[in-house]
Amino acid sequence: MTIIRFILGRLILLFNVIFAPKKAKRELALQQQLDAKTRDFSLYQLNACPFCVKVRRTIRRENLNIEIRDIKQQNILNELVENGGKRTVPCLRIDSEDGSSQWMYESKAIVQYLQQVAKAA
Repeated sequence: MTIIRFILGRLILLFNVIFAPKKAKRELALQQQLDAKTRDFSLYQLNACPFCVKVRRTIRRENLNIEIRDIKQQNILNELVENGGKRTVPCLRIDSEDGSSQWMYESKAIVQYLQQVAKAA
């Protein structure tokens, strides 16, 4: 099973590179406004996870500036579990100015949220 997962993961990454979506083009002021809005977003993910790939493709398509954090690093995994409450990825962390954080799970919900953020800019 491990070998099958490894092969499928590499195929997912290969297809993601080959068929990478084009980035949205915006006026500089609009892009800077969007970058400021997403400055405090972090995506916790695994590279070969198909749901994480889906979210990363949306990030690229919408040309969003979001920190990508791979949970293969133990300290990042610990941060996700301790603060987010689950080991599930993808997880979008949205930090607010008041110091609180919202942890959003489920790729479909994350994609919809990111599309709304991009559209609002």
